[in-house]
Amino acid sequence: MPYRAPLKDMLFNIQHLAGIEQIAQLPGFEEAGLETAQAVLEECAKFNEGVVAPLNVDGDRNPSSWKDGKVTTTPGFKDAYKQYAEGGWQGLQHPQDFGGQGLPKTIGAACGEMLNCANLSFALCPLLTDGAIEALLTAGSDQLKSVYLEKLVTGAWTGTMNLTEPQAGSDLAMVRSRAEPQPDGSYKVFGTKIFITYGEHDMADNIVHLVLARIPGAPEGVKGISLFVVPKFMVDADGTLGKRNDVHCVSIEHKLGIKASPTAVLQYGDEGGATGYIVGEENRGLEYMFIMMNAARYAVGVQGIAIAERAYQKAVEYARDRVQSRPVDGSVAGPATIIHHPDVRRMLMTMRAYTEGCRAMATVAAAAYDASHHHPDAAVRKQNQAFYEFLVPLVKGFSTEMSMEVTSLGVQVHGGMGFIEETGAAQYYRDARILTIYEGTTAIQANDLVGRKTARDGGQAAQAIAAQIERTEGELAKRDSVAARAVARRLTAARKAFLDVVSFVVQQGKASPNAVFAGSVPYLMLAGSLVAGWQMARALLAAEDLLPKGQDAAFLQAKIATARFYADHILAKAPGLRDSIVEGADSVTALPLESF
Repeated sequence: MPYRAPLKDMLFNIQHLAGIEQIAQLPGFEEAGLETAQAVLEECAKFNEGVVAPLNVDGDRNPSSWKDGKVTTTPGFKDAYKQYAEGGWQGLQHPQDFGGQGLPKTIGAACGEMLNCANLSFALCPLLTDGAIEALLTAGSDQLKSVYLEKLVTGAWTGTMNLTEPQAGSDLAMVRSRAEPQPDGSYKVFGTKIFITYGEHDMADNIVHLVLARIPGAPEGVKGISLFVVPKFMVDADGTLGKRNDVHCVSIEHKLGIKASPTAVLQYGDEGGATGYIVGEENRGLEYMFIMMNAARYAVGVQGIAIAERAYQKAVEYARDRVQSRPVDGSVAGPATIIHHPDVRRMLMTMRAYTEGCRAMATVAAAAYDASHHHPDAAVRKQNQAFYEFLVPLVKGFSTEMSMEVTSLGVQVHGGMGFIEETGAAQYYRDARILTIYEGTTAIQANDLVGRKTARDGGQAAQAIAAQIERTEGELAKRDSVAARAVARRLTAARKAFLDVVSFVVQQGKASPNAVFAGSVPYLMLAGSLVAGWQMARALLAAEDLLPKGQDAAFLQAKIATARFYADHILAKAPGLRDSIVEGADSVTALPLESF
């Protein structure tokens, strides 16, 4: 089926939850109000629906291929990427000083969702380039910025992240790649990197690798890792491309999903060493790489929302067309389309509610990011930074976990036809499977939530969010509507469950770390469910306010119904999660290791 961008929902969130008109009052964003957001999103939808989405199925069936060190992408990808770069989409939210458009992340995130929804494999190339841009903007020297940033921001060149090695997955303390200093200030880089997304391809003239490696004599562990720019082609003094650098793709992986995205094994230094340039200071590479990783983690969360949206659209289309069995209420004489059946509607509503809830959460997180970087008041910047950082593991962890459930339900709605590749439902399920793994598994996001985001500040950030949620409960309680009161009741129960878990984490973190971390992923799921549910509650309030004004009644009523469903069927699970975390830790570690 053709992809249709959910523009109404995106613009509703941008206007009523993110407060785009307030963002447009921040320095640097004066031209980025609702009118701009709508114009950009409509143009983005047109490009992704017409150019990128039609390549999705072919990318799965005719993936990227490797031969003699060269990678050829799926037919059509190279031309689509050229149009993507020429349209200015890579630089949408990057500084105008380097050829970008300088728009807020609030707008950029919606465009990112559309690109990923249209074609997850294609979107991975710009996603990694965004991370490289962020790292260079933050820690790159003026020289590195002048050579590389404009080319990356305009999409002329692409970027990669090189962390993982055969022996070093999530544990980057085990990185062995080395960088030997040279008399001219450059370095010679040696080592093997695996799982490098778009580490080699034919869509751009140059690829700028950001590589973690150790300088001789550096401290052991993560404190001794530095970050280097290693281009595929050297850049001459006049900015033109020179000789090929000593970095080569020795193979690409054969994968369950995202098949069109080449996942490369890169070898550095087979012919005397790959020339690299240090980013920032020695031994601070992991710190700089986390800048890339945080940008990428948020973006992967958006990928989860995107693939869920695509699976939902596909499932609705099938449910409207597939005739099977009589409705249990006798509303149709004879067999009816399966969308009439209550359990199919339950599945579709689950898919819709999860997707809309996570989209709302991600949009509000993006608005906080914009305020944290552009608000003139330092205290407001700090407050928004803390809020955004708390939400990043939720956006990444909860949104990707929900994408697994939603794409699985998409297959289920199709029944046996969902198991058949030709229908397309299975591709979304397969593509989604990587999202809970790369850029830090769900457990790593949960560890971050427990350690850095909850225990470190004694639960202050978590409690501040709970206080905001309580204020929303108060607004709901003032309403006469049945939906508002129902959502208020569920939201209150979920918030109290959340606060119980926060107290447990803070109080038991040092005394019983195994008990706390045994419940880390359930805590992330509880927190993500709560924050997404809170945003759905805010959406319900906005929708009820708009209904009497003669706005789009069908859309607003659907929003209210979806918020009510979210509360009754997703938020309702929060107290049970609380119990499993606070009271169920012992049973996680009760079985002796030898009994497994």
